[in-house]
Order: sequence, then structure tokens, then C-alpha cells
Amino acid sequence: MRDFVAALRGLTVRGRSFLAAGAACAVSAIILGEQDLLRIGLLVASLPVLAAAVVCRTRYRLSCTRRLEPRRVTAGDRVSVRIQLENVSRSPSSALLVEDTTGSGLGGGARFVLDRIEPGGSRDLSYALRASVRGRYQIGPMAIRLGDPFGLCELSRSFRSLDELIVAPAVERLPPARPRASASVSAELRRATGLVGEDETTTRPYRSGDDLRKVHWKTTARSGELMVRREEHPQTGAAAILLDSRARAWPDSGPASAFEWAVSAVGGIGLHLVRGGYRVRLLTDRGQVTTAAGATVSGLLDELATLAPASAESLHPALAALRRPGGDRGGLLVAVLGHTEPAQITTLAAVRSRRAPAIAVLVDVTSWHPHPAAAADLAAARTTLTRAGWAVLVARQGMSLASVWPRVTALAGQGGFAGVGRADEGTGGGPAAATRTAATRTAGQPPRRAGR
Repeated sequence: MRDFVAALRGLTVRGRSFLAAGAACAVSAIILGEQDLLRIGLLVASLPVLAAAVVCRTRYRLSCTRRLEPRRVTAGDRVSVRIQLENVSRSPSSALLVEDTTGSGLGGGARFVLDRIEPGGSRDLSYALRASVRGRYQIGPMAIRLGDPFGLCELSRSFRSLDELIVAPAVERLPPARPRASASVSAELRRATGLVGEDETTTRPYRSGDDLRKVHWKTTARSGELMVRREEHPQTGAAAILLDSRARAWPDSGPASAFEWAVSAVGGIGLHLVRGGYRVRLLTDRGQVTTAAGATVSGLLDELATLAPASAESLHPALAALRRPGGDRGGLLVAVLGHTEPAQITTLAAVRSRRAPAIAVLVDVTSWHPHPAAAADLAAARTTLTRAGWAVLVARQGMSLASVWPRVTALAGQGGFAGVGRADEGTGGGPAAATRTAATRTAGQPPRRAGR
């Protein structure tokens, strides 16, 4: 009975029109005393009811399999969705309207009309999605509309299966920078940041010429073969990326906002450091949120995919995580900041370790959205961080991080931070910006090598 009531609610416009026409004929027949008109009215009104009864008794057993290729993408990429719909019942299906739903940032989904599926048969469906906005989306559930041949009634049934698609922010691939010397910038930074890791001892078969003092007798007795100790030191550079994710630091919002640029910058810097052999920690207003090293970068991208401005008032949890013992305070520090108050900047400037370089990416939010107080605070923040030994980069709307990152890391690796805040202003970087970088260095202050 419940299915029949649900089917009556699923009457189409045509079915409801038949009911209205049948009722009008019946009322007119009673008033006029026409028996034939009454029979016609009852026949017309009974057709939608019979269609609802047929649809509600339809018992198709359908299975649905959905596959996303790939399951993790970056904003702007396309996703291929492949669906296999199989009829596992003994009776053929009628015409089906198949609808797969997605999030609003993916385009809304797709619809298909299938003629019929024979018993044991299957149909392969596919469509493409464009992931325009970062986030975590659910694909599904798939809904199937069953109907009668006359289009008087439609009944919708849904599968329970859901698939998750993670859209990470669009990131720039930062080039491996090289300073004037032959060594790469990553090597310069590596020597400044120090290494972290633990010794790992393994064994291998004895080879002629090995020191007998390295024979591991316990393993030799267990394996029946002479084994020697092999000491390895899997060590990686330590780095921390701090993103000011407070809502008060970002006056605008949306896909083209300054906060989205900052999130993309954090993703590009994080992947660049991980590829360079660093163990990267991501810090926000909540403190340390994730760690990425080696091939385990999915956690970093997943965190950035859902990161949103928070209502926190200060960066105390992030700064506390940097000061915590064993928190790799001696490693490379990169801070991506929006509109930050002078008090917060002063506290952040003091966190930098004297043994390792620090880079500050100050996002000029006024180039995205007018903000009178942000311009003065930006100049004060640049001055405070530069005096504290930070390499400062001012980012404006339209700037390509890949074009200016090599020069900033070169200065950070060499210890020459003077003038970086003024030199890297602008929207494009390039050779002209490099010339301005050299021209704005203070006379008589050559770059200082780290550790001297």
C-alpha cells in the first residue's frame, strides 16, 4: 500500500490531467444524467490509477558500479566517470531515466535514457566532469526513474552507493633554482636547515673484504649464512609551512580570492619541498594539521582541498607547534600570510631559528579587495620580518610564484635577505624583476653565508 501511495504521488502532468479530465466528465454526467459520459469519465480517471499500480509492482533488480578516473585531481582538471548498470532479474526492464548527481562545483551530474535492459544484460555509461573548485565532493547516489509506456506515472528509486572525489587546489610546479654557484639552491638550503632522522641497522650477506667485526652472529646463526651489519642513515631535511588561515586575514572570499591564491601557493611550495627531500609540516591556526614526506603527499593535498578560513583570533597554536621541543625548529620555515596585525608579525619574526633560513610570502590582499588598513600593515610587516632575517616576498594578484621563487630561495640559502621585500613586488617577475632585486640591495652589505 505504501508503494502504491508513493506511485500516486509520482503521477506526471499527463497523469494528473487524465485524473482531472475524468473527474470533470463524471461530474458533468451526474448533472446532465448521461450514463455514457460517466463511463468515459471513469475510464479516463482509471488509466493513471492503473499505471501507478503497474509501476509500484515493478520489481527490477539492478546493480550499479561506478568508477572515477582519477579519484584525486587538482582544480581545473577533468574527471571521467564510468558506470555499469546491470539487470540481474529474470524480466526485462522498461525504459529507464538514469540520473547521477554530483556537487554544485562539478556541474550537477548527468542524465541518460535507456530503452530496455534484457535479463542478465548490462549497459555501460560514461560522462566527464570538470573540477573547477577545490573541495571534497560526493558522487551519487544514482537515481532511476521507472515509468509506464504512456508516461502517466514515474517512480524514482535510488542506489545507496556513493563515491568521493577530492579536488586539490591548482598548484604551480616550482623550478629547481640555481644561484651563481654550481650547487643548487635546494642543496644550499639543505646545509642550512640540518637533517632529521634515525639510524637504521640492517643485515646483508658477507662479501669478501668485509670487516669481521661487523658480523651479526645472531642473524648468522638463524639463517645459516654469514651476515654482516649494514648501517644506513635515512635522513631528510626538515621544513615547516605556516598558513595564516584566519578569516580576519582574508577580507574577500570565492574561487578567485586572495585566500585561494595562498592555498595554491602553499600546495606548490609543499610539493616542491617534498620532491627536494624535505619532511614538510603544515601549520594553520589549529596548529600542526598534517605532515608530508617522500611519496606521502596525499594527506597534504587532502587537507588543502577542504581548508577554509576560520574564526580564530590568533596564530598561537601554530607558533606553539613551532616552539615545541622536537618540532624541527631548526628547519626551513615558510610563512604564507594575509593581512596580519603588527603584534602577530613581531611574534612570528622571533620564531625564526638562527641556524636556518625563513621565507615569508606576504599576500597583498588590497590587490584583490580594497582594504585601507592592510596597506600600512603590509609595509610594517615587511620591515619587521626583513630586519629579523627573513627573506620576504610580496605577492600581488596575477603574480606567478614560479617566476620569483628561485630568486627568493637563492637569497634565503645565501643569507642575503636585504631588499627582497621591495625587489619582488609586481605581477610577473622575470628578468626585469631580477635586475631590480640586485639594484635594491643595500650598498656595502654583501650577502652573508649561512653559518658564518
